Amino acid sequence: MGAGAATRLAIEGGTPVRPTFLPYAHQVISDEDVEAVSEALRSDWLTTGPRVPAFEGLLADVAGVKHAVAFSSGTAALHGATVAAGLGPGDEAITTPMTFVATANAVLYAGATPRFADVTPDDLLIDPAAVAAAITPATKAILAVDYAGQPADYDALREVASASRSAGTSAGTTGELTLIADAAHSLGATRGGRRVGTLADLTVLSLHPAKILTTGEGGAVLTDRDDLAERLRRFRNHGIATELAERRDWTYAMVELGYNYRLTDIAAALGSSQIRRIGEFLARRRALAARYLQRLAGHPAVELPLVADDADPAWHFLFARLHLDRLRAGRSEIFRALRAENIGVNVHYIPVHTHPYYREHFPGLSFPVAEAQYERLLTLPLHAGMSDADLDDVVSALDKVWEAFGIA
Repeated sequence: MGAGAATRLAIEGGTPVRPTFLPYAHQVISDEDVEAVSEALRSDWLTTGPRVPAFEGLLADVAGVKHAVAFSSGTAALHGATVAAGLGPGDEAITTPMTFVATANAVLYAGATPRFADVTPDDLLIDPAAVAAAITPATKAILAVDYAGQPADYDALREVASASRSAGTSAGTTGELTLIADAAHSLGATRGGRRVGTLADLTVLSLHPAKILTTGEGGAVLTDRDDLAERLRRFRNHGIATELAERRDWTYAMVELGYNYRLTDIAAALGSSQIRRIGEFLARRRALAARYLQRLAGHPAVELPLVADDADPAWHFLFARLHLDRLRAGRSEIFRALRAENIGVNVHYIPVHTHPYYREHFPGLSFPVAEAQYERLLTLPLHAGMSDADLDDVVSALDKVWEAFGIA
């Protein structure tokens, strides 16, 4: 392959760049986190207790919003947001194909139909012009995704929503298109000097261990609107009108169909402990991203993402696009070679419309930008527990792969 013995690829029997595997994402758990969970386990409340609203208050403060409503997972939170937005049979929501399937699935859970709009090639965020072209009289919501931790252009999306409202194209009772942010990647990010949580009508968070902070499994929806928060709280608790702490006797009233999507006090205890270090987590992720952007600038094997001038991403992960025209190997071979070097690269995401379920139920869809970029995508390891030396190992492995597969 053109590589000398000293740089022989591990997949071909050479010595890996690093002796242990570096995952693309990993939680950072402290002794304080463990003690917070232990205290919850020793308390009177394991679920539906005081730690959940306490955590919600901390989360709302961090995001600068009035309400944070916690859920048992990010997917449950997405489901709650689509229902709170009023989506139902006959309605449509426009979203991106460049996301995990849960984003579009949540529209289906509500009985509505997802429509897709392509992404812009430099940042893989939903293209506002494509959203405008996808709007129909049935459109009731726009569901953007803050891919990799960079907020979408919500000002432009709001303009699209307002123009559609003025044109009378919405099927909603008020003519208002609800703007939903899937911010699973972007807690703590800003765009235009405004915090994630304040950019959309409803902002959905994931609190999975791979994300900015974790409750184990968990999610939340952020909003400034009292009516949406009330609907979300009912929805996560079987459609019951009152929270347990508000009841004065045994009676309760189920007023709509809901689900058991409650977060436990154990999970909330972990989240409350973690959130006190969110500044530390974000600072480390941003430092690592800056180092990647500096170390890989102009690298012959990869192209890096573009960051908008007014954006400060949270950097859930850093994605790169392979220059396949300069390489004597495809993405799969390079993926396997990097994994053999103990670099835990991944790929985010298989475009939603190409999954078998969506091909069957929504045939004939094509989004050329998302599809072309997917073929070149690699997710590079980035998490708050990484050292500079870990990152340098990733760069060394990319250099090694280039030496083996690069076209001079």
